[in-house]
Amino acid sequence: MVTGARPVVTRYGHALPCQHIEVLEAAHPVPDAAGVVATERLLARVAGLGADDLVLVLLSGGGSALLAAPVDGMSLEDEQALARSLLACGADIGEINCVRKHLSRVKGGRLAAACAPARVITLAISDVPGDDLSVIASGPTVGDPTTVEDARRVLDRYDIVEPRTAIDALGRPGAETPKPGDRALDRASARLIARPQQSLEAAAAVARAAGWTPIILGDAIEGEAREVARALAGIALQVSRHHQPAAAPCALISGGETTVTVRGTGRGGRNVEFALALALALRGTHGVHALAADTDGIDGAGPAAGAQVGPDTLARAREAGLDAQGCLAANDAHRFFEALDDALVCGPTHTNVNDFRVILVEPAAR
Repeated sequence: MVTGARPVVTRYGHALPCQHIEVLEAAHPVPDAAGVVATERLLARVAGLGADDLVLVLLSGGGSALLAAPVDGMSLEDEQALARSLLACGADIGEINCVRKHLSRVKGGRLAAACAPARVITLAISDVPGDDLSVIASGPTVGDPTTVEDARRVLDRYDIVEPRTAIDALGRPGAETPKPGDRALDRASARLIARPQQSLEAAAAVARAAGWTPIILGDAIEGEAREVARALAGIALQVSRHHQPAAAPCALISGGETTVTVRGTGRGGRNVEFALALALALRGTHGVHALAADTDGIDGAGPAAGAQVGPDTLARAREAGLDAQGCLAANDAHRFFEALDDALVCGPTHTNVNDFRVILVEPAAR
């Protein structure tokens, strides 16, 4: 039986004091050297376990970046370059993690395989559309249904040809991940203990108690943030103008994980990009207010979790000399909302059940 402190890795600024757990901090969403050190500590901790040992894995979103253990032939710098390319190209989280799993010594079931023959129990909080355990934190303790060829297709689809070490690593023997049913995972089990849908249902209960009709649009909405914003703006306008699919006061609630194809030089952030695109699509429509935020308290880079918009957002932006359309084109929504003091800064929430969006539609003025 292995004794001593139990290591856990989280992102910088998110650690809490613990009595029996050693909390290590590292970078997210692009891994850093501290993540490599922390991951090596975890691997050393589970090395040489026996059949009588039990490994408890507590897993939540962000683990893909925090568990940094590039395969042989790849450096940390290579992994960082690949992460930046994947995050900027518009790939969804399933595609990104498919690539990550095949270029890591811990992802895609490999952590559980490293623990064998010990028993492994994973308790996971979902931050991905569909609550797929093989996608959450790149599935380090479950069989991986994706293949090396799938990973190659992702890189081809988004024209990612660097770093060359990553391309080469996918062609080496042993690049394939353990699959569902692999004997090395016989003693590994996993269960979800929190899901995005639960957060939406909780928000719906709060809205209902306040006299608003809640409509949950979905917990797995994906796509380009600005395109999703336009679609949801259309639903809000339908409520405002035609009282469909419900009459105001109405709360349109949704979750999931949008993507941003970075073409500008701003700080990005899928929730602030959604919020800015929504404001532009609504064009100051009376009585429509919205909030979009990442439930972990951080939306991409910077301190904001997301932003709020209202009927006066664009007018106030013009008064402040801000070009809303230009900020959207430059992926610079963080700066836009910070200037308006409409950024949502709540600090770490110490959980992560994906993105949360709500659009409130008030009754039309009489």
